Amino acid sequence: MDDPAVAGLAAVLSPAGQALLASLPPYDDEGALALGQRLRAAGHDPVLVAGALTQSRLRARARAKFGPFADDMLFTAAGLEQATRLEVAARHARRFAAAGLGRVADLGCGLGGDALALAGLGVDVLAVDRDEPTAAVAAANLRRFPGSEVRCEDVAATDLTGVDGAWLDPARRDAGGRRVLDPRRASPPLSFAVDLAQRLPVGVKTAPGIDHDLVPGPVGGPGGGPLGGPVGDAGAATPWECQWTSVDGDVVEAALWSPALARPGVRRSAVVVRGGAAAVVDDAHDPFAGGAPPVGPVGGYLYEPDGAVVRAGLVGAVVAALDGRLVDPSIAYVTADRHLELPSATGYAVDEVLPFGLKPLRARLRERGVGRLVVKKRGTAVEPEELRRRLGRLEGPHEAVVVLTRVAGRQSALLCRALPRPAA
Repeated sequence: MDDPAVAGLAAVLSPAGQALLASLPPYDDEGALALGQRLRAAGHDPVLVAGALTQSRLRARARAKFGPFADDMLFTAAGLEQATRLEVAARHARRFAAAGLGRVADLGCGLGGDALALAGLGVDVLAVDRDEPTAAVAAANLRRFPGSEVRCEDVAATDLTGVDGAWLDPARRDAGGRRVLDPRRASPPLSFAVDLAQRLPVGVKTAPGIDHDLVPGPVGGPGGGPLGGPVGDAGAATPWECQWTSVDGDVVEAALWSPALARPGVRRSAVVVRGGAAAVVDDAHDPFAGGAPPVGPVGGYLYEPDGAVVRAGLVGAVVAALDGRLVDPSIAYVTADRHLELPSATGYAVDEVLPFGLKPLRARLRERGVGRLVVKKRGTAVEPEELRRRLGRLEGPHEAVVVLTRVAGRQSALLCRALPRPAA
């Protein structure tokens, strides 16, 4: 084989490769070179040694996504980067299981993360990927589940006879390796999923930056941009649900659910996962859907809605929960006169609101004895790192958060203190 990575993977997939991989100690980057030398000196094939050490390194990285299950899985570097996190895949799987679907196709299965979550709930799985090494890894990862089948073929040409539902994870990179954000240009495109949903319940993974106008469903329903507005039409007569998910502050995906799997009456939803605990926000929590939340002066507290909530256009739900208001009509910062812990937003105590200016801000921070500074921004061209550089050296025992944003249309700097997040 010309590709060393492919050759190493093939060697690890052999019984001898599995035995060697199982014998390795926990991965240590500093000791990997010496370990490789000892293994080769002991007579192990160099290609096999390289492949086993690569898998050991990838398993160590994969624990962030798969926890202890990573220690029994195989990976490719690209597949691990694109793989769905275990807690997110489990939520996908529960939708299919709750619908009573006995056999689900994982189309574009990658390493098999979603397929594993489905199989773990007792759902039979047909996992399909057109890349041969990736399909081989998926087969190895699903080996303990007799109800699973793996095929190496084009998902658009897969025979789905006997399948009750489908999860689709389209390829979102073009031939040059650049990310594709528009699901109409993914492979297969969104139109394939919409057509498939005429026959089967379907879920589709897509990029978090999906345009709300592309969510399948009739024009003019509630939904829309970061602060609310209409959802458009992507070729479906019945509304789909689009659910954005964040994990520990990082927005990791948007998932489209066809009417058979969407929750009744829900067009937009956000799942906020922190410390393993999940909170769900959806249309029912947003009394301003299709309209605009109130705007008013900065109160004693400022709240930064989670990125999934912002992407879903559900900032109004945070406003309603706090009995608060926006600081500006186009900015996703919420202010309130009381402190309330919300899993869907990070809270700050507001100490002072200043018109933005470098010299007065620097002077105020020095007066307060601020030596540690966190800079956050929305609605301003100022970059946090550039601001820190221009502020110069700050000395003092205190820590502060500076929020650069617009307040009633004016560029402002809010001096704040971080508030503790609710326990998971």
